[in-house]
Amino acid sequence: MVDFAKHLKVPSLDPYFFVMEEDRVNMERLEKLSEKHPINILVTGNQGCGKSSLVRQFAGYYSRPMATFQVGLLLEAGQLFGQQRLKDGETFYQSFLFSNVIRVPGCVVHLEEINRSENPHALNELFSVLSEERSIWIDEFGLVEVAPRVIFFATMNEGAEFSGTDELDAALKDRFYRIRLEYPPMSVEKEILVLKTGISPSVADEILNVVNKLRRNKQAPIDISIRHSLMIAELSAMGAPLREAIIYSLQISMNVLESLLLSIHVETGDTKEESNHYERYVPPDYVPSQRG
Repeated sequence: MVDFAKHLKVPSLDPYFFVMEEDRVNMERLEKLSEKHPINILVTGNQGCGKSSLVRQFAGYYSRPMATFQVGLLLEAGQLFGQQRLKDGETFYQSFLFSNVIRVPGCVVHLEEINRSENPHALNELFSVLSEERSIWIDEFGLVEVAPRVIFFATMNEGAEFSGTDELDAALKDRFYRIRLEYPPMSVEKEILVLKTGISPSVADEILNVVNKLRRNKQAPIDISIRHSLMIAELSAMGAPLREAIIYSLQISMNVLESLLLSIHVETGDTKEESNHYERYVPPDYVPSQRG
């Protein structure tokens, strides 16, 4: 039998990943609880705010192996564990990775876009593996039991603007602790841009001044995620003028951009800071490797 624990990797830590102090403290509490009983965590929030990154950072922080499964690829019930296949005119059961990784002690199992499955019934098997019993009967395997300390993370976008998503079944959602991520305040977003892309603080200020005014424009607000502000910063780091960096990153036309910039009278120094304290989410003794 293949030892899947040897094939799963612990994700690398992002030395510049930020979370609210409150979230970090509660993630630590949940990790400790996983030593006592099964834990499932649902991470929600706007697109591009770091949901999947938080799962990777958690796994790296606590040196846990991790496996990610795209729930949007599921078409029918039972498909997480395996599927009947045809070969040389005969059918056989092909087991999938999920049935093996949930038996790896301490594994982080990431169910990405859990509310985007093609068929809601495709998630039926999750009710059993997410329960306190942490086991399910599969005819082809017999009793499949989840290993100790396995943590299931689910991530999802919520809202009518996300096509292809469904409201998560209440009974399924009830099995999760929940963490909702928000976009960080401007000062933290600025630090992220500077640390991750190498741009100067002044260039970061220019980017975020425009980005935040586009976000708050009353006539035609544009939902700009951290992912997109990073894309703008990366192009700026490569020498692109600010307007070009915004257009290529946000996929809006020059005419629309110019109209918006004229209507909001771009200027600096009028952003409102939030009171939440953010800090780096890395171990106290972590030293990032030198970049060559």
